[in-house]
Parts: sequence; C-alpha cells; structure tokens
Amino acid sequence: MSTEAPVAVPEAARDARTPPKRVEGGVLSKPRGVVVTVIVALLALAWLFPLLWALINSFREYDYTQANGYLSFGGWTFSNYEEAWSRGNFGLHMKNSLLITVPAVALTLFLSSMVAFVLARFSYRFNLTLLGVFLAANLLPPQALLIPVFRMFREVPLPYFMSDSGSMLNSFWALILVNTAFQLGFCTFVLSNYMKTLPHEIYESAELDGASVWRQYWQLTMPLVRPALAALATLQVTWIYNEFFWATVLIQQGDKLPVTSALNNLRGQFFTDTNLVAAGSIIVALPVLVVFFALQKQFVSGLTLGSTKG
Repeated sequence: MSTEAPVAVPEAARDARTPPKRVEGGVLSKPRGVVVTVIVALLALAWLFPLLWALINSFREYDYTQANGYLSFGGWTFSNYEEAWSRGNFGLHMKNSLLITVPAVALTLFLSSMVAFVLARFSYRFNLTLLGVFLAANLLPPQALLIPVFRMFREVPLPYFMSDSGSMLNSFWALILVNTAFQLGFCTFVLSNYMKTLPHEIYESAELDGASVWRQYWQLTMPLVRPALAALATLQVTWIYNEFFWATVLIQQGDKLPVTSALNNLRGQFFTDTNLVAAGSIIVALPVLVVFFALQKQFVSGLTLGSTKG
C-alpha cells in the first residue's frame, strides 16, 4: 500500500482560500476613538447643562445669587425645595398627574397593542387604511382641534360622582381620553412594526394546538413585545405627564390641574425667584427620571430591536 506525501500548500494560497472571519461590531482606531469620545462627551454635556444648572441653582439662595451672580458658588440651602413644595401645592397636583397619567398610559398601550396585533397578524383589504386612520390624529396640531373638542366635551354628560360639573369638562376623564386619542396612532404604528418581526411559525403552532385569537394575543404576543411596551411606556409617561395644553383648556378648576401647573404658583407678582422655580422644576422632573431609570434596560432593547438584522 503506497502512501503519498502531503503536498505543501503555500501560506499565501491558504490565506487566499480561507474565507475572512466575520467581525461582530467595529473597532475604531485609537485616534478616532478619542475624537469620537470627546465629541460625544461635549454633546452630552451640552444636552445636560440646563438640567445641571437648574439643579445647582435650586440649592442656592436667591439673595446670594443676586448679589454675587449666578457664576459664583455659595449660598447653599435646602429651603428652596421646602418652600416650592408648600407654595406650589405639589402634593395635590402630583396626585392629579398620577390620576391622569397612569390610566392614560395603560389605556393607550392596551388599545394600541390590540389594534397592532390585528394589523400585524391578519391581512385584509383595509389594513393600511386602518393604520392611516390611527396615525391621522398625530398629524393634526392640537390647536386646530381646540374648539371642536372643547364643545364636544362640554355637551357630553357625566354623573356627578364622576364629574363635579356634570360634563366631561373639569374632569380627569377628559384628559385621559384626549391623551389616549392623540397617542394611540403612534403606539399602534410602533407596536405593529414590532409584531411583524415575530416568526409566523409560533402562531401556526398555536393554531394547531387550538389556541384562540385572544389567547394568541394575550399569552403569546404580549410577553414577546414586552421590551416595546416598556419603551413606549417610558415615552408615554414623559409626554402625558408633561402635557399642559389640554389641561389648561379642559380643566378650569385650579385644584384639578396637573403638576406642571404648579410651577406657575411659584411666580411672584413683581419678580420671580428663579432659584425657587429651579427647585420646583427638579421636583416636577423627578417622577419621569425615576420611570426612565427603572425601565432603562427595556427601553434601550425596545428601541434597538431589529437593528442588527440583515
């Protein structure tokens, strides 16, 4: 039995025949990495500067800053937060914002997820038309709908245990419904695109197992779209919590206004204590920051879904 010596293959030929390995991600060279880091740091500092400046001045006395200027350091105090909380009545207005924001966000995500499931799961003639109808509310400026919405809510009766005025005006229901209506289209659009990335095989298997449409939506789809729901919840809490236009139109009683209106109570008749307003602004921003940091991981994963597919 004859054996043949293996033929030596040149190293250059072997490298040419070997396919290049795929590199996950990219690595910047050291000079470019330093430049990118400096640019990103400067942009982040410019973005956070107003919040940091308000935070610093919220711990300073107004008289000291007026005498020494805002570029000085000193005059530190915690009394601004105590005075802002009591004068602005933040406890009452914070509760009002809670009663408006939580139901509005929950209702928006629930209804938009149901519509998005139908748009992503089933194909029919008016599929895109239905999506366009839900997106139409986001294309109109709120000012254009001010008078029709005001008159409509004034004519809609409500029991007195739901509204002191006997109508939708001066009630939290008005703000909950109007915020839900305006945010429904955006959430439906995002969730429908998210649900379209789910494999169809899991729904085919569910149908073979006898799962109903409701069970496919609630027990199969909803757990899979949890990152998108968390990302949308963060955005919706921010937008609805900070919304003030419809509150000033539909709420005419001061004790029912949201927390954003409490900042107006900190303005004086002849001058405004900017340090006091800064402390009030930090108090107003704290709930949104807490929600963001609590859902930060899900928020990032929801926004980056599908970015690495190709």
